[in-house]
Amino acid sequence: MSISEILNKVDPSPLPQAQEPQEAAALTHEEIKLLLAAEGEDKKKLFDRALQVKLARLDNHVHLRGLIEYSNICTKYCLYCGVRSKNPNFERYQLSDEEVIGCAKLAHQLGYGSVALQSGERSDKAFVDKITYLVKEIKKIDNGSLGITLSLGEQTEETYRRWFEAGAHRYLLRIEASNEDLYYKIHPRDAKHDFHQRLACIDSLLSIGYQTGTGVMVGLPFQTLDDLANDLLFFKKKDVAMVGMGPFIPHPDTPLWQYRDQIPTAEKRMEMTLKMIAILRLMMPEINMVAATANQTVDPQGREKAILAGANVIMPNLTPNEFRENYLIYPDKACVKDQPDQCQTCLDVRLAAIGHKVLYNAWGDSVAFTKKH
Repeated sequence: MSISEILNKVDPSPLPQAQEPQEAAALTHEEIKLLLAAEGEDKKKLFDRALQVKLARLDNHVHLRGLIEYSNICTKYCLYCGVRSKNPNFERYQLSDEEVIGCAKLAHQLGYGSVALQSGERSDKAFVDKITYLVKEIKKIDNGSLGITLSLGEQTEETYRRWFEAGAHRYLLRIEASNEDLYYKIHPRDAKHDFHQRLACIDSLLSIGYQTGTGVMVGLPFQTLDDLANDLLFFKKKDVAMVGMGPFIPHPDTPLWQYRDQIPTAEKRMEMTLKMIAILRLMMPEINMVAATANQTVDPQGREKAILAGANVIMPNLTPNEFRENYLIYPDKACVKDQPDQCQTCLDVRLAAIGHKVLYNAWGDSVAFTKKH
């Protein structure tokens, strides 16, 4: 089957304003692999069709999540992550309550509509209690006008439910690799890093009622096209509401650094990330997808390219600048020194240049999730 024949299975025309979820193209594993391998004119056709589908289903709006990097204290030691607990080469921090609430208020003032609270993985009582308190305090801002996304790792179902009842309504827990064998090549194989526990956490989030997000890194050592195709089918099977994917960027203070010569070039990793975004937009046309900062890190136009490939969410950083350089999951992270007001102006200009615009003062919930619930 040719690329054109595969893409013709996808209807890019606008849909009526139906309240029910719309069926999308049911791409097979082999069709996905063909799309992932697309080059030249075929690759352009893929990106063009993904953009057509996004504009038809979601318009040209981009949703913002004001990112608050609450703490780099982590109990895990994932083999790819710069803030792993076994890395002594940077200073650990935790924002004060006042700093977190200040960031949330700034998000509201800038019209972002939503915040995303992110942290290293902890599950101790003090941490769980503190997050519960902070979510409740953020919900007090302008009578609960801010949407709240959490990205705080693996927790018990009781903890997830507690945070949901406090006011969080979206949760991002990236699987990082849906292939169990690959998962254990980028995580230690021990009680703290259990593939099946991570899957169970995603299922808990879905059952509680969160708009659940997950995602993977693209261009990992040992990763194959089969792995990437199965990642996309995993997102579809779990019927998640949002996905975040970005190119793998090796960190010199991690074990995976030794395999840096075995990964594709930054350009190839970026290209494959765009293909992943585009194909998933065809498969799940009404979910939210993030144009990750990692895209901007490897390519100055990376976020714009991701938006044009089908992404519709950007997460501008609101963390106080003095802490940002100590929250480097990967090195040379883009926008570390930017000021929030400068970032807002920059985003408006950049998005206008590619025919998109920020939808301010809106939660930006997943259309797919809203129709189902």
